[in-house]
Amino acid sequence: MDELDSKLLEAFDGKVVRKDLLHRIKTGTNVPTFVLEFLLARYCASDDSDEIQAGLEAVLETLSDNYVRPDESNAAQSKVATKGKHKFIDKVHVRYVEKEKRHWASMENFNSQRIAIGEKFYKNNDRLLEGGIWGEVTLCHNAIEEDDYAFYIEDLRPIQLSRFDYDAYCEGRANYTRDEWMDIVMRSVGLEPTKLTKRVKFHFLSRLAPLVEANYNFIELGPRGTGKSYFYSEFSPYSTLISGGQSSSANLFYNNARKKVGLVGFWDTIAFDEVGNMRVKDPDTIQIMKDFMANGRFSRGAEVIADASMVFIGNLDLGVKQVVNSTEYDLFQPLPKEFDLAIMDRFCTYLPGWEMPKNSSEFLTSNYGFITDYLAEAFHYQLKHTNRYEDVSKRIKLGKSVEGRDEKGIKKTVVAFMKMLHPHGVCSDDEFEEYVVYATEGRRRVKEQMNKRKPDDEFAKIDLSFFNVKGEEIFVNCPETVGASATLNPQKPGIVSDTEEFSESHQPTGPNTPKAPVVENPQPELALVSEPIIPELKEQHFTITYDSTGYSYEAIILPYLVGAKSIVIEDPYIRATHQVHNFVRFCEAVLKQPSVKKIELVVSYDDQTNVQEMAERLLDIKQSLLEFDVNLDVKVNENLHDREIRIDNGWVVKIGRGLDFYQKPDSRFGVGANDLMLRRCLETKVDIFRK
Repeated sequence: MDELDSKLLEAFDGKVVRKDLLHRIKTGTNVPTFVLEFLLARYCASDDSDEIQAGLEAVLETLSDNYVRPDESNAAQSKVATKGKHKFIDKVHVRYVEKEKRHWASMENFNSQRIAIGEKFYKNNDRLLEGGIWGEVTLCHNAIEEDDYAFYIEDLRPIQLSRFDYDAYCEGRANYTRDEWMDIVMRSVGLEPTKLTKRVKFHFLSRLAPLVEANYNFIELGPRGTGKSYFYSEFSPYSTLISGGQSSSANLFYNNARKKVGLVGFWDTIAFDEVGNMRVKDPDTIQIMKDFMANGRFSRGAEVIADASMVFIGNLDLGVKQVVNSTEYDLFQPLPKEFDLAIMDRFCTYLPGWEMPKNSSEFLTSNYGFITDYLAEAFHYQLKHTNRYEDVSKRIKLGKSVEGRDEKGIKKTVVAFMKMLHPHGVCSDDEFEEYVVYATEGRRRVKEQMNKRKPDDEFAKIDLSFFNVKGEEIFVNCPETVGASATLNPQKPGIVSDTEEFSESHQPTGPNTPKAPVVENPQPELALVSEPIIPELKEQHFTITYDSTGYSYEAIILPYLVGAKSIVIEDPYIRATHQVHNFVRFCEAVLKQPSVKKIELVVSYDDQTNVQEMAERLLDIKQSLLEFDVNLDVKVNENLHDREIRIDNGWVVKIGRGLDFYQKPDSRFGVGANDLMLRRCLETKVDIFRK
């Protein structure tokens, strides 16, 4: 224990924990840090070694008895059935099942999707319905055989502080210098500050900025193994991490079919991990994301205002020096192709991930820090209830090259640092200037890369500066691009570069500053990218022959769905199990055209049809489509015989056999059982024409 530990224990007794205890119990569990420290705070809130050891044993015993490993779910279910009830530590989700008109809970590691839950639990905590929460769950066995569930939740206590006193937090902060408080924050996230330079400490604080400042847009790209995702998956119960995959406007922003706000309405921070693998299904997602990143609001059937910050993290596989000196690459290279300059311009800062140390035990602290949940609550409170933007605006003076979004990004970064390090409001001029320098550098990094991509001079004002308290103008540079002419003075099509002007305007000034190198070989002109050519659609009339392959629903209909918003399918034979499966596959093909928001199915049935089973299956499909913001409307026409697909853009597709033109696969494990392009067909005629 050092002097800082003693001061911390004195001012924040009961709100701190020894961080090496976390490292000792963390191995072997996938429980988030804030959950483990919740238990450590309960049992190990002492500086007495004997009490700490006893508390540590109690934590391990609690985890052994109450935490379920995924491969032990069956044993856990048996324990509840045998004992009648048991308390677990698990992540709980709640979903509404429309056809049953009731809510069901599920527990991730307990591996049960149908747990009865009382209304009071999800009414008091919306996040149960959006992403789920970790909690202590008392689970009971239901012995009534007539009921359709085996377990129900008797009690649920979210693992987070029940009360946070912001005034006491600010009062405690006043007992420390800025550097001491910064070291406390570093230790609170598990790092030993004596092993880190001030610049690296600022980088770690920058990762925390989206958790403390509302609508803060942050990007970090760098090598693997630097802990980029940790802060958003482990540190705060108010943050959610979306691993690389498909994202939709319904999931992220607003589901028009359900009239329900997406993730931005429930989380302080939404982080996209492995952003390079992110697939954007719906073009609306990018436009809504631009609106939301610009001002925290968007309109999509309803006007929505939310505080969520957006974080984009990913891997940079090329060397930084290679990139900044290249005429072909830039530091935004890993971003998805859908991320255009308008998205990039909304980033407040770009953290240089290549400067971050690799994960190593040598950087872990064994000293005291805040209980993670306590610091997360402090940040959450400030994100929701404090606004320092006006204070920063009055204190900061930026240079003439700082444009609208530059100013906003710089100021919001400074605000975040003020909230993290000076919640009590006292900050010296020298400390404030450090934040302005760091914030200006982070925003310049964004602008340099945009200027490198843009074929004109829209983002050419990269010499960002500010005025210090003495009235001196300070120009800020990015360390990695000093002397990199390919980044600082990229050749534009039709624009001749002036290397002498470049050497004066884009280099740091001072008595020891070397003169910029002369660019001897100007860059080749950038090729202008033309819009993709969409082939003209033509009427088709052909026959699918018996035993032929290569005719999936997607191959037949998808090209004709461009611009469509609704589809009507008339097919009397969506009755048998395999026919309903065909309809599901058809819907999956339609979802690949994100503009479609409504599917109308007109069906029929006969005396041999199990109408109740058919209705339940179609209701399941309807429920599933709602998750993708698509409405399914099912109508019955007992006189229906013909098959036809009508698209609201004017195209009509007639398949003689309707959707049921595939042969039964030889085996569930044979080629073609899943991929319809490889499935053998029955003979049928196909007519595609425009009305």
